[in-house]
Amino acid sequence: MDINEILQYLPHRYPFLLVDRVLELEEGKRILALKNVTMNEPFFPGHFPHHPVMPGVLIVEAMAQAAALLSFKTMGVKPDENSVVYFAGIDNVRFKRPVVPGDQLLFDVSITQSKRNIYKYKGVARVGDEVATEAELMCALKTLS
Repeated sequence: MDINEILQYLPHRYPFLLVDRVLELEEGKRILALKNVTMNEPFFPGHFPHHPVMPGVLIVEAMAQAAALLSFKTMGVKPDENSVVYFAGIDNVRFKRPVVPGDQLLFDVSITQSKRNIYKYKGVARVGDEVATEAELMCALKTLS
């Protein structure tokens, strides 16, 4: 999926869209998505001015965005303005390596369980061969009225 297709499935926009491309997608199973981390990210001037590091919560958010893409593709639906994906839980998060400008983050997210509109995932974010972040995510897909 290129950025144009991603924009059809995620409601996020700049500066909060954190997935640039989908490299692999097996519906119902897993997704491999990519984020190019550049010095132009809006959070770097404040986190931290003399040693820029991508905030861990945004790495986890990017994993969740990849997970949402996987879920919508698995369900065979494109969300509309009444569709939203909420975090329902985040467990066992581990930050193992800082992510800095120039890094290319790869998000490998797998569905571990699904029941109605609740999905559980295992996510790993890597820079090259190094694990940057691991997390177990639970998300709920909701329709707003």
